Amino acid sequence: MHEVLANLPEVLRIDDANERIRTSHQSTGRRIALLDDDPTGSQTVHGVSVVMVFDRDEYRSALAEPGSECFILTNTRGLDEPEAVDLNRRIAADLFAIGAELDAPVSLVSRSDSTLRGHVVAEMRALNSASILATGAGFDGILFAPAFFEAGRFTVDDVHYAGHGDDAQPVGETEFARDATFGYSSSNLREFIAEKSAGEIRASDVLSLSLDDIRIGGPERVAEILLTASDAQFIVVNATCYEDLEVVLLGVLEAEKSGKVFAYRAGPSIARPLAGIEAKDPLTATDIFDGGAPEGKSHGLVVVGSHVGLTSRQVKVAQDRCGLVEVDLDVNKIVDVNTREQYLAEAVAKVQKLLAENDVLVYTSRDLVRGIDEKDSLRIARTVSSAVNQVVRGALEVQPRWVIAKGGITSHEVAVEGLGIRRATVLGQLFRGLVSVLSPKAALPQSIGVPYVVFAGNVGTEQSLADAIDIFTGTKS
Repeated sequence: MHEVLANLPEVLRIDDANERIRTSHQSTGRRIALLDDDPTGSQTVHGVSVVMVFDRDEYRSALAEPGSECFILTNTRGLDEPEAVDLNRRIAADLFAIGAELDAPVSLVSRSDSTLRGHVVAEMRALNSASILATGAGFDGILFAPAFFEAGRFTVDDVHYAGHGDDAQPVGETEFARDATFGYSSSNLREFIAEKSAGEIRASDVLSLSLDDIRIGGPERVAEILLTASDAQFIVVNATCYEDLEVVLLGVLEAEKSGKVFAYRAGPSIARPLAGIEAKDPLTATDIFDGGAPEGKSHGLVVVGSHVGLTSRQVKVAQDRCGLVEVDLDVNKIVDVNTREQYLAEAVAKVQKLLAENDVLVYTSRDLVRGIDEKDSLRIARTVSSAVNQVVRGALEVQPRWVIAKGGITSHEVAVEGLGIRRATVLGQLFRGLVSVLSPKAALPQSIGVPYVVFAGNVGTEQSLADAIDIFTGTKS
């Protein structure tokens, strides 16, 4: 890996890059919308909105100010491709309509997995067709920038890597490439696009912004290449650090002055420089509670739905270290129609009582309960999810001080169905580039202002959940 990084050109640092990007957006009135295919895309930003429902009014509120940026949680990585395409088209149509109302450009980002899983080509084609329908023209280019630097995801010589230091591997050689739904073989992103288009796009048709272009040629060279793009042409963005992305985005601004229109298929790192947002240190309890915990609130609530191995190990550490009082939701009693109603009423009452004096951990049985077939298993999963959200909504009656949801799907469902969140603001992250804290702005009255943590299942170390709890309780600065 050291050989890959050893002979690269020196990083080009433009000290006022973010300021220049912000100033440009203010002058043009540009808005930026990231259609997020899972709940974790906001891990590199702060001060932006996350919209969790499909509602044009909420998009409009999130994008009210020139230069504003918002995430719209689509969860399309969990949908079949036709469903994902339809949802992207509908949301994009609303966003273009808002742009027309504001007489302002809207940049669309298909925020996706930094290890390349997802409906890559299909979703971008959906956004492009929505652009044609709404504006009469599609995108000239699609910048493909899957970088997520904090998680060790970067691109050199068009090859995308995953891992830190000597552990970094070409992504096609990792477990991610063997994903049952979104598997692939190519680490070279030009070849990856060709692979995912089933040969409809040739690797030679994909443009590339090399690190020589970015670091030696600067924004001018980037703009020169971008000006050659046409017909929604994919453009690979090589990058190993935020400074590389800043140069690219300054080049985008230059190309846009000539009338070019671009969209993005990108990992989490693009969000920060795209809006000209400065870096922010991980949050402390003082940051989260603005000097102190809200008065009159009870203790914190941790909700765990993920069953991946790392989550179970994290829960064990948190149980041992943090003094949590546990409420184990028995899945067998939840799915039994004869016991469900009474059992959940008792669970809600128990959680409400315990929250008055303790931080409470609510988790589903660690043994997965499966149905007789796929349809039955899905029914069970939905029943369990509904039960968890019923308990969370019951907990709101005693106003928890904070809420952490562990698991990607769990964090979304708890936010929308449990806490009634429609729109929230990203306060920042608990760890550098990982685990966002949201402040609900449009939600159930009891949820407004209660810090909410989106904590994906397979993220962090075995200590991370306990560390997160310690931050909220003030044990860890």
